[in-house]
Amino acid sequence: MISLNLRVLIAASAILSSFFGLAGVTLDRSYRANAEQAMEEQLQGYIYALIAAASLTEKGQMEMPVAVPDTRFSNPDSGLYARVVSNNSEWFWQSESMAGVDIPFKQNLARTERSPKKVIEVSGRQLYLFSYGVEWSDAHDPLQAYTFSVAQDMSGFNGKIADFRRSLWGTLGGVALLLLAVQGSILRWGLSPLKHASSELKAIEAGQQKRLQDNYPPELQGLTGNINTLLSQQQEHLERYRLTLGDLAHSLKTPLAILQTAVESETLNKTSDQTLSHLVREQVERMNQITGYQLQRAATSGWTALAAPVVVREVARKVIAGLNKVYADKNIEAICTIDESVEFHGDEGDLMELIGNLVDNAYKWSNGRVRVKAKNKPGPIDGQQEFILSVEDDGEGIAPDMVRYVMQRGQRADTDIAGHGIGLSIVRNIAQVYGGTLEIVSSVMGGASVTVWLPMHGAIDAEKPHF
Repeated sequence: MISLNLRVLIAASAILSSFFGLAGVTLDRSYRANAEQAMEEQLQGYIYALIAAASLTEKGQMEMPVAVPDTRFSNPDSGLYARVVSNNSEWFWQSESMAGVDIPFKQNLARTERSPKKVIEVSGRQLYLFSYGVEWSDAHDPLQAYTFSVAQDMSGFNGKIADFRRSLWGTLGGVALLLLAVQGSILRWGLSPLKHASSELKAIEAGQQKRLQDNYPPELQGLTGNINTLLSQQQEHLERYRLTLGDLAHSLKTPLAILQTAVESETLNKTSDQTLSHLVREQVERMNQITGYQLQRAATSGWTALAAPVVVREVARKVIAGLNKVYADKNIEAICTIDESVEFHGDEGDLMELIGNLVDNAYKWSNGRVRVKAKNKPGPIDGQQEFILSVEDDGEGIAPDMVRYVMQRGQRADTDIAGHGIGLSIVRNIAQVYGGTLEIVSSVMGGASVTVWLPMHGAIDAEKPHF
């Protein structure tokens, strides 16, 4: 693919070439038109001079002097020719320069009628002809009407036009090349931040640096900031995966050791199959809990650069609709007070986990009513908003001394209620990944009120890890 610098250079070169081309054609036509007009005026001046030199005889006939105003009329084939013809063709005069030259002058022109034209002779010579009608009497008398004609060789004229064109196109071409060179330098200077950013990205790929470090122009700060955010998030996710895998391996050691001991123990071999089956089932359930929790923890995305905001009300509606079917026997009244304008600037899957786990716990413990609330409020940075999610129920609630206990993985306030005891720990982990907090207090409805507060993050705090 063509580089950005070359694209701009090609486009600018095409525009400059078109501009100078149109300018050159316009100037050339204008100069030629002005030059032809000047030649026409010059030839008309010769005719006025011939008219001034002419006179009438006693018989009323036209008479031209021997010495005409311009000596070139007297030199054969001088390039300047003249002829005077009466409109009745009974009398004519021509200059000595027309000896042996046949020029198709215009005839029978009315008074003050003008007739300029260009002709090309058989030899290829180009002549400019100008004819003018004259009457020596105020009365319309064909015997007193004449047509004065002058012709001039255009070799000198065409030579001047050619010289002007060479000078014009040479100057325009030189200016165009100079402007293209200056433009190329300006483009290289203007696009140098992009080239530098590309060099930094190559250094990041080579492992020489971890992020874009240079100060970039305001137009690129949004791009470079988002790139740094993506790099930080990628590094954060990789680190989270490593930690999660380490935690998973460590957590599975105990149930695996118990199972291995149970198989190898001579005492256990003498116990009933029912005891062994109960032990295996217990440890397998524990490993499933550990694996599910750690996989969910690793899958938590956190703040994602360039992610579209998620409409919270739609996600909450889907979760509530699903749980209403699961807990249809409890006939829960779910109150969702979330405005359409409330948005979550993160991964939709994380939001689904937050709402799903909290509302599921509320449905389990509720006596009949659950309330889900969410809102955005202005953050500490202009243009940013924080996210607050709250879920309440009218159940028995959670005692203050049990709050820390129930947020631990695998712990439940009431073992008679079905579940793995990892819902609140998942919510707490997601809140920590987003840099937020989880709070459990008593609800005005009588049960528990669980609130998640998540601060908004953007490219501006990409340097801060959110573990």
